Amino acid sequence: MDKDSTGQGSDAAASPKGYIEEGGYDRDTNYIGDRIVADPGAVRALPTEGPARVGRVGGGLAEGAEAWPVEAGRYRLVAARACPWANRAIIVRRLLGLEDAISLGLPGPVHDERSWTFDLDEGGTDPVLGTHWLQENYVERFPDYPRGITVPALVDVPTGGVVTNDYPQITLDFSTEWTAFHRDGAPQLIPDAGPERDEMFEVIERVFTEVNNGVYRCGFAGEQESYGEAYDRLWTAMDWLEERLTTRRFLMGATITEADVRLFTTLARFDPVYHGHFKANRQKLAEMPALWAYARDLFQTPGFGDTIDFDQIKHHYYEVHRDVNPTGIVPKGPDLNGWMSAHRREELGGRPFGDGTAPGPVREGEAVDPEHTPLR
Repeated sequence: MDKDSTGQGSDAAASPKGYIEEGGYDRDTNYIGDRIVADPGAVRALPTEGPARVGRVGGGLAEGAEAWPVEAGRYRLVAARACPWANRAIIVRRLLGLEDAISLGLPGPVHDERSWTFDLDEGGTDPVLGTHWLQENYVERFPDYPRGITVPALVDVPTGGVVTNDYPQITLDFSTEWTAFHRDGAPQLIPDAGPERDEMFEVIERVFTEVNNGVYRCGFAGEQESYGEAYDRLWTAMDWLEERLTTRRFLMGATITEADVRLFTTLARFDPVYHGHFKANRQKLAEMPALWAYARDLFQTPGFGDTIDFDQIKHHYYEVHRDVNPTGIVPKGPDLNGWMSAHRREELGGRPFGDGTAPGPVREGEAVDPEHTPLR
């Protein structure tokens, strides 16, 4: 989901120049703005909204976007485990219990110049969509689609066309528009309207600009000065998070919210990828007491760690970004056993799922390869 197919980015095919940008890295946040909502007519009647790079709860459509109806079984979430932005959607779908309503397609970790491919499936074809490249589903909807072929993407199964790839909005709509299909005990990931929700979006905005995207600004910087600026911004934010999480169990306090999902997928990739590959190396995550304990707390919580495939993560970054890692060699480390060590975050109190409950076992066919995770 980074730049168009002739530009650069982590989750779309790179240009012949590769992913590194002269000067500072600038993420393209222009996605297909269509939304899947409970009441399409009501949403269409609302005033047009401007861009929202971290998404919004409720409101009208973006200029030129369309509203699609919530309908169980109609849409397929295509989300590569390797991608942090797609990983968010996998987590939220599982926490809310939307597995029966929205099926899951899992491309492999290494895409080619055309796009993500379903090379993990038998015959290299998605068993529901019948396609080999995700690009085929974009072109089915937009024959001259000019931008990056990105994950996550929600595909309309009857037509095979992509509905939306607006990843920050997808997870918010899972929480607010798909409520009729939430499991009993689904947690409330988005606080009620008011000061707490406002604060959560302020946290989400800073996490996105400085951490989620900050590691990419370090990794894709093409000049020493831009890299240094990106590095300083990232570590200023990491220090802020370390301080914030020293006295509260989760980003918003006692319970898990959308903000935690968005931070977790970056933290899970930090030591295996971002510390070395992206040169974000002031410290390892494992050397930051509060952040490391917080990350382990979430990893050991059902719905989080059971979506993380460390092997796919490493193969994606180290093999795809050949201008960053010309040899394509994938490191054997780091040792993952620390993820299962005691975190003692329960001493801060709180209830991870609030008034809800943990999700049940991972669905058949959706489990991470046991060789790729310390979870057993």
